[in-house]
Amino acid sequence: MSERFDVRWCAGSAPLLLVVFLATSHLDAAEQQPAGKKYEPNFASLDTVPMPAWFNEAKFGIFVVWGPYSVPAWTDRGYAEWYGGKLDQGQKPTAEFHAKNYGKDFKYEQFAGQFKAELWDPDAWAQMFARSGARYVVTTAVYHDGYCLWPSPYAKTVNTDKWNSVVTGPKRDLLGELGAACERHGVKPGIYYSLMEWWHPLYASKDPEVQKRYATEHLHPQFKDVVTKYKPWFIFLDGEWNHEHTFWKSEELAAWLFNESPVRDTVVTNDRWGKTRGKHGMVFSSEYGGGKGWGDHPWQEDRGIGRSYGYNRREDLDDYDSPQQLVRMLVKVASNGGNLLLDVGPTADGRIPVIMQQRLRQIGQWLAVNGEAIYGTRRWKVTTGEGKDVRYTVKGDDLYAICTAWPGPTLSLTSPKPAADAKITMLGHDEPIAWQMQGEKLVIEVPQLTVDRLPCLHAWVFKIPDGR
Repeated sequence: MSERFDVRWCAGSAPLLLVVFLATSHLDAAEQQPAGKKYEPNFASLDTVPMPAWFNEAKFGIFVVWGPYSVPAWTDRGYAEWYGGKLDQGQKPTAEFHAKNYGKDFKYEQFAGQFKAELWDPDAWAQMFARSGARYVVTTAVYHDGYCLWPSPYAKTVNTDKWNSVVTGPKRDLLGELGAACERHGVKPGIYYSLMEWWHPLYASKDPEVQKRYATEHLHPQFKDVVTKYKPWFIFLDGEWNHEHTFWKSEELAAWLFNESPVRDTVVTNDRWGKTRGKHGMVFSSEYGGGKGWGDHPWQEDRGIGRSYGYNRREDLDDYDSPQQLVRMLVKVASNGGNLLLDVGPTADGRIPVIMQQRLRQIGQWLAVNGEAIYGTRRWKVTTGEGKDVRYTVKGDDLYAICTAWPGPTLSLTSPKPAADAKITMLGHDEPIAWQMQGEKLVIEVPQLTVDRLPCLHAWVFKIPDGR
């Protein structure tokens, strides 16, 4: 989540605590790395890493942005998780809010002691995510503030070496517990990982030679630690924009990930290895990008239900998208060949706000009927040719026409050309549907259903066999 400030701050280290994490096998959902294939530490080689098959099948994931910033949980604009950065920059609205409510001498690190997660139930979260229809969950292992949600021995700031969730705050391995709960409920756990840490002593140093040590002495060993312990399916890299990939030594780190790590055959990463967005990486990242995508290159739209990723107490109902808007976004992203990573921002005590829970349930209800038209589909040759209210996805020989507005008595489509004996159906509706070709137009007689007989709300799907 990249509110762009050219900042150089710092972080540090905590006692090593060993955690055993039981993960399901990563070997059954990937296009396997060719036998003996070794990737060189350069993007020419790394860009040839095959995409694991599970990612396109998944299509919908949940993003969890949670940390000490969830205590103040406030911003006047933008992202609430940037609270510490804005405070350190002396940005007036945040600085004034902070002085009034916590005192001008209250340091950001002190929020970690109030970040207690006392009401947190990881299994309840995982069950909620599974019911939403999400197939993977990406959790902030470490954000720009450097606070780690696992017992990282490397986590510290210039002000404290007690900077992870086991030694300060919840006194729990949040990342490990949530990952294990997700596995139990059939959801693949992943991590968000910030390359930059605002307050790490090496990164914050004004000496360029000291700064150069950050990648090899901190970033790389901490990254390898979390990947080795928790075996993420997806790694969302971020916080890379101030430097070229050579500063982060990203090519060397990626070569370790795809050659030596325990997830080398199954992990998926985005494109934020340095100033590499839209250039290098398995999945191009679109942040509040409107679902447009990058054509045939794998991509992912990430965004919140509201306007922030981290919980923002200043947001009200008008700031949250309706269920119809979110379903439409999912459909748009899928029709353009991408995945949707939808964020929830939990509270500091470990609750997901009720409105966010409601939105996840509503998406899940829609996917329970129409998931066939989303999971494992790909972009068709036509996406918006039928107007703004009809989008297409395709899987095998089946074409799905997704109507984001009720079409009325008939649905006329110019692009599909089904066989004469094709049996067109409406997902969630068992009765046969009449159709005919009128010249070049496919005209489908839409079932006239009362509200209580509608298979779902928000969008309706017509399955057209051999319609491509």
